[in-house]
Amino acid sequence: MTVELIGIALVSLGMVLTPGPNMVYLVSRSITQGRGAGLISLTGVVLGFTVYLTATCLGLTAVFAYVPAAYTALKLAGAAYLLWLAWNAVRPGGTSAFQARDLPVERPARLFGMGLLTCLLNPKIAILYLSLLPQFIDPSMGHVLLQSLALGSVQIVVATTVNGLIAISAGALAAFLAGRPAWLRVQRYIMGSLLGGFAVLMATDRSKALAPA
Repeated sequence: MTVELIGIALVSLGMVLTPGPNMVYLVSRSITQGRGAGLISLTGVVLGFTVYLTATCLGLTAVFAYVPAAYTALKLAGAAYLLWLAWNAVRPGGTSAFQARDLPVERPARLFGMGLLTCLLNPKIAILYLSLLPQFIDPSMGHVLLQSLALGSVQIVVATTVNGLIAISAGALAAFLAGRPAWLRVQRYIMGSLLGGFAVLMATDRSKALAPA
């Protein structure tokens, strides 16, 4: 299980560092309203992660129990999604998470609510749990629900830690990168390459696809 935990941690790190609604919102909020506002917004995002994780874990338990063949389909869907993220990171005109947008100043309760809503309406998160989490579950080990919760918890810890650090340093990072577009391109290419590599590994790995539930 250790290898699976490390694997989901690395994929989660690659995904959290690629541009997405959550990252753009948190960076923009931190730059517009300060670190505190960014961290309050992050608590809403974390709750959104938890909601998705709970629903997905219960669903995956049922899927592996009654439709084992769905495991392979989810594996391929996850690989395809990683390839899509990789392309969006390296394609011409791709954006960096630190290219933030202006937002109006909001109260703490609304910051929390907007962070939660941004996460719940983020298709990247929905697909993350539905199609990527199964990549690291070994049905032959049993306890699919516990495996799902453990793997999902690692993803949440990684995402929360990275997003929190970025929210705290968003202003300084944005200012530093604003005059260094080459750094933004390097960040996108590195993340795109990592995600693409993981996608190929997942798509070609059949060691667990036929394991008994």
